[in-house]
Amino acid sequence: MFRALTHSCLHQSHRTLVCNLTTSTSPVSDKKAATESNATDDDVKFFHVNRTGIIQLNRPKQLNCMTITMGRLMSSKLQEWNSDGYTQLIIIKGAGSKAFSAGGDMKGLLAKTIDGERLRRDFFYDGYQTYYLTSVCKVPYVALINGITMGGGCGMSLHGSFQVATEMTTLAMPETSIGFFPDAGGSHFLPRLSNNVGVFLALTGHRLRGLDVVHVGLATHFVQSSRLAHVEQKLSTISNADHESVERVLDENNEAAQLHTPFTLEPHLSLINRIFSLDAKNVESIMQELKSNGSEFALKQHAILQTKSPTSLKLTFEQLKRGKHLDLKDCLKMEYNIAQHLMKRNDFFEGSRAVLVDKDNKPRWQPTALSDISDDDIARFFEKLPADEELKLP
Repeated sequence: MFRALTHSCLHQSHRTLVCNLTTSTSPVSDKKAATESNATDDDVKFFHVNRTGIIQLNRPKQLNCMTITMGRLMSSKLQEWNSDGYTQLIIIKGAGSKAFSAGGDMKGLLAKTIDGERLRRDFFYDGYQTYYLTSVCKVPYVALINGITMGGGCGMSLHGSFQVATEMTTLAMPETSIGFFPDAGGSHFLPRLSNNVGVFLALTGHRLRGLDVVHVGLATHFVQSSRLAHVEQKLSTISNADHESVERVLDENNEAAQLHTPFTLEPHLSLINRIFSLDAKNVESIMQELKSNGSEFALKQHAILQTKSPTSLKLTFEQLKRGKHLDLKDCLKMEYNIAQHLMKRNDFFEGSRAVLVDKDNKPRWQPTALSDISDDDIARFFEKLPADEELKLP
């Protein structure tokens, strides 16, 4: 979703959140609001260039955020191209220059109706199936993550074979700001990042920009945005494409080593590794360590965490601890359970109201303090759903 922000600058990042929440200007409560906003088959385009299948997310005005219709079409096409014996490479990209994808179009998810409950189930069910399919593609899967890449945008890109970042890339998982948690497979890729950077990203929502996405290990290659079309053309003309030949073309065009751009978090890695550890007792101890450290960076992160949903912070910490030991399939199943339980609670709806609906930037979290949330409270989010309601993956 969006950058970790202090209360004073939250209003500057509404636009980044728009796809993941809602563009509504009033509370969402009726049946009409529980339908997708102008979703059409044209919102995602599929075509071949030679034997390369191209997926283009085609909602540039909405930062290419995903609808249920788009997810279902993508799932169907991924399965088709994986088994048709013709497609030898898949490339996914976003239309326009602003975003690969800012995540899911969650407008209808805010409707507190029977239709809203159905949409919440379908939205995550279909989305998580799509993310998983990108990870098991038999052919190479290349994501051109130019521009904003957040939430579900990470789910559609980070689990595949290759990710190509540009100087325009802004990647983040900022769900704790609106009472949610870093899903879309975040349980899998975040705790596996070195120096506990993934825990830091998950709790604070910090934005990675440009080459930082490569430095942290979430992109395999870096290309200037002006050369993306050239790289795409080179990829689509490979004869008998396989993983090795695709990697060779990407390596030949990789500009990461030439730029000598340092990792912007490098000066803080020691602190991040020590304080944002999954071995920490709890989120409260992380907060205390940041405060005790007293450095400008530590105090900034402490202030940022104070703006987040206490429930989301504790839930996210436990999610990453569990996800570190699970494969992607089990992580997505776990996240689906969490999402369904969380959607019955207050904070997601309240966070969405405060940030985008009423725009008062004063969420009334329930509970209001980390100390009011017990381990048993968090454990309930991980309880299994009835067998017929669980996420099924191929």
